[in-house]
Amino acid sequence: MAHTQHNESLTPVTHADRVFNGYSHASLWFSLGVGLLVMQVGSYLVPRLGTQEALWVILLGSLLGAGLLGWVAKVGCDTGLSSAGLMHQVFGSRFARVPVLLNMVQLVGWTTFELVIMRDGTLAMTQASHWSAPYVATLLWGGVLVLLMTGSMLGLVRNFLSKFGLPLVVLSLVWLSWQFIGMLQAQGWEAFWHKPGNEEKSYMISMELVIAMPVSWLPLIADYARFGKNSRSAMTGSWLGYAIANIWCYALGVMVVSVSAPDANLVNTLLLAQGGLLALGLILLDEIDNAYGDVYSASVNSHSIWSGFTVKQWGILIALVCTALAMVLPMHSLEPFLLMLSSVFVPLFGVILGRMGWGQVSATSVRTDTKAVLSWLAGIAVYQLCMQYTPFLGYAMPSLLTTLLLGWLTRPVNAKASLA
Repeated sequence: MAHTQHNESLTPVTHADRVFNGYSHASLWFSLGVGLLVMQVGSYLVPRLGTQEALWVILLGSLLGAGLLGWVAKVGCDTGLSSAGLMHQVFGSRFARVPVLLNMVQLVGWTTFELVIMRDGTLAMTQASHWSAPYVATLLWGGVLVLLMTGSMLGLVRNFLSKFGLPLVVLSLVWLSWQFIGMLQAQGWEAFWHKPGNEEKSYMISMELVIAMPVSWLPLIADYARFGKNSRSAMTGSWLGYAIANIWCYALGVMVVSVSAPDANLVNTLLLAQGGLLALGLILLDEIDNAYGDVYSASVNSHSIWSGFTVKQWGILIALVCTALAMVLPMHSLEPFLLMLSSVFVPLFGVILGRMGWGQVSATSVRTDTKAVLSWLAGIAVYQLCMQYTPFLGYAMPSLLTTLLLGWLTRPVNAKASLA
């Protein structure tokens, strides 16, 4: 492996590259927070919970989950390090390869899953039935993704996403919200607003569903936040941008499922709304930035281990691999595996925040920090045990709190210097 000072992914970014202001962070994370998958998960909250209960859970869970994102963004901006760089700082240069490789696997998996979502949405919109249609749609979106990877991430966020992408996706959400509010009023707003939950209600399980989306981005956010001008705007912009998007999309999912037929899927229900085809098309276009975010971070992680390829070259290669996988793998049946793999990153970043989240340098000086590794494994164990035996109490938050405490207690004793 190349030395840190020659590795773009493991070297703090220079002052000249710190170009993201608060609006850049908010635009990026609002856009990444919008997606069909988020709306679909939001629809799962009812009828387990009543309408008002679901909205309260959405509000609290989104603020909490996005707050964790904002905290990691602050650490990334303070240090100027990528996610892979933070893992090296906390777990040691040798062991860090393990979580970095796991992160690469999950990012490739989620990118492939995003391409499948975009493919299925395209087929629903076009009603294409020819045997070649799925392959053509996959190649179309995969080609767009490869094209995006040839450009500059900084330029994409500042020149396209902030100026054009964000207004378009906001307009699509406003239009869909207006349409479904109208449908609910036609069916009886009072009945919807006071609709009770069923006997299966569980606030903590529902909270886990809401928190799941923002915490899934924990292994990525530092890759972008390190380009921030200052840590306060990185933290605030990321937090508010993602929280607003998460609240909006989850709430829209609740509204959509409340007016849809029992056997209808979310995409078909969205298409029934007036102007739904155009709005859904804009959301599908926005979905590509989720895939882009995954591929860019996967390329940063890959470069941290094999620096013979540049980050851009890794990005193009990974985009091509994901496109090929989307055409052959049964991604819907692999979703539980991806969710299980994602669960290891909640305790991982609990340890990182416990070590580095308090405004002090806490870099390890050994190649494998045994205390950090054991803290991570303890967090994974807590997560799995809570999921198995006490799911009604939640599992992400107990795991996170455990590793935050262990990370703080086991931080290097010589970590006294404040971060710049």
